[in-house]
Amino acid sequence: MSEIIRRDPRAEWIARNRLHPLHAAMQPAQHSWMGPNGVIRKNPHGVGFIGPNGVKRIDRSGAQQGGATKRTAAVEVQLPLHQVPAPAFYISVVPDMVGGRLSSHDRDLLGLAHQLAGKDGAVLAVVFGEHKESAFATAGVDRLLVLEGEQFSGYAPEQRVQGLRAVDNQFSPRHWLLPDSRTGGGELGRRFAAALGERPATRVWQVKDQACIGRAGAGLQDLARPLARLILAAVECAEPVSETRHEALPVELSTTVARSLSRIEDLGAVAVDPAAIPMAEAEFIFSGGNGVKDWALFHQTAAALGATEGASRVAVDDGFMARDRQVGASGTWVTARVYVAVGISGAIQHLQGIGACDKVVAINLDPGCDMIKRADLSVIGESAEILHALIAAVEAYRNGAKRDAA
Repeated sequence: MSEIIRRDPRAEWIARNRLHPLHAAMQPAQHSWMGPNGVIRKNPHGVGFIGPNGVKRIDRSGAQQGGATKRTAAVEVQLPLHQVPAPAFYISVVPDMVGGRLSSHDRDLLGLAHQLAGKDGAVLAVVFGEHKESAFATAGVDRLLVLEGEQFSGYAPEQRVQGLRAVDNQFSPRHWLLPDSRTGGGELGRRFAAALGERPATRVWQVKDQACIGRAGAGLQDLARPLARLILAAVECAEPVSETRHEALPVELSTTVARSLSRIEDLGAVAVDPAAIPMAEAEFIFSGGNGVKDWALFHQTAAALGATEGASRVAVDDGFMARDRQVGASGTWVTARVYVAVGISGAIQHLQGIGACDKVVAINLDPGCDMIKRADLSVIGESAEILHALIAAVEAYRNGAKRDAA
């Protein structure tokens, strides 16, 4: 074998191209360097760096190794337990819990609550009805209060306000935090503020120096006001809890919330055409790319799943999808709870556009593509075969549900 060291032009090009997904992997690992004032600076995001709470950071995404490793339970670290045996006060959080789970907005809200709670306070999460969440402890919940009952199910804002008033009477929280969202938190927070006679701070994106800073003027201006007792916070209002785990001890109300005669009757959910839902508001997106060869089958699968259709830039440029269906930094940034990418390799612009999605499912032939590395669940295989199997599974599930109902 020759001992001549050969250059790799492609690797050198990737090292120069900052937009390439593998650019960071081609850079030499630099954990510390000297700043312009002679101060030695350290990289807080480096693998093995000790964080402010004494937790060693571990790379779970594989980004710092060029995507060579995927996120796996094997690299999970046992976080230190944060306990508040006798809280001096409470910070109450009412998460939206869309689909019965904490959203990224809810986790940001819990991060803000811990900023306000400090060392002496405890974060009390108030959840209505049954839920599917099992990660309250790692999300930052010290006390968990679940208000169960048929009166809280569905659209029942008046009954939920009564429940929150009962919580307020028993625990007397120092602050109430609700997400200023269109999925229930914004309306419930304003109704609750009217019931308490409080003036809420709305669209808050930062709490600093005993002041709330919120968006105003159609989002073009900031409005600062003294720290309010009831805060309706926007997305990314704070960093979510990531370096500690919490007890999430269950607590109960000492009184029963009576069913009141509501002036609002919930007639159930109304079916909405998924194609009419704007991409930025869609909860479930079924997106196709260059790897899709049978677009009729793709549309059939999206209809069977009841998902909003999306596409990569390549599919839009080739005329398979309309321009308003394009997902990515050059199209629409989406925040879906579930994003299914069919035949999408994962260009950097596309990955940026789906960065806020909770769960990403990738269907692709190439197990080494960047979308597979980003996905929470990957299916390797021919897209047509997988879509046929998916349609059959959905039909079998629905037919079984109909038989059980009969």
